[in-house]
Amino acid sequence: MTVFDATSMTPAASSFVPEPPVHLLSGEQARAVIPDLAKLLKDCVEDGAGIGFVLPLTLEKAEVFWQERAAAVASGTAFMLVAKDGAEIAGVVMLCLAPQDNGRHRADVAKLMVHPDHRRKGLARKLMTAIDGLALSLGRWLLVLDTVTGDRAEKLYPTCGYIKVGVIPDYASGSHEGLDDTTVFYKDLREIIPK
Repeated sequence: MTVFDATSMTPAASSFVPEPPVHLLSGEQARAVIPDLAKLLKDCVEDGAGIGFVLPLTLEKAEVFWQERAAAVASGTAFMLVAKDGAEIAGVVMLCLAPQDNGRHRADVAKLMVHPDHRRKGLARKLMTAIDGLALSLGRWLLVLDTVTGDRAEKLYPTCGYIKVGVIPDYASGSHEGLDDTTVFYKDLREIIPK
């Protein structure tokens, strides 16, 4: 996989270069790794991750999902960061820009996942740190995300500076069965903007 190619990014994003092992992908680069991303998604959902899918999840359905995300990256409405362990994509996270005129300071953090075989290596934290830098390079300082209540990610986000807003009960079907609550968080990056 070719890493960050500034010529295929928006001008603001082209100034952002994450620290390895994190890489910012262009739309073309995201399309090229769809099979790897689909396997990552499938493996994470099968491991119980509450990231919008229920079992059984086919590779074909996972590939369609990533094709849609790659199109959003190509259009400049979303950005994709991957963490690599050697040549393998071990994790991913997306920054989805709020499309509203009155939301040009805001973005959603979405689909943070690290493959079960690559957890406990600090990759999720590195991806979340990179998201902050990317958001700031795009002029987005208010970040919003949600996660399944009780999931391991719920413990990660406060350590990355996110503030818990609250819990919505029975928000989504769980990946295995039943309904899961979701916890909503936000982060204000103005505190870390250099003066």
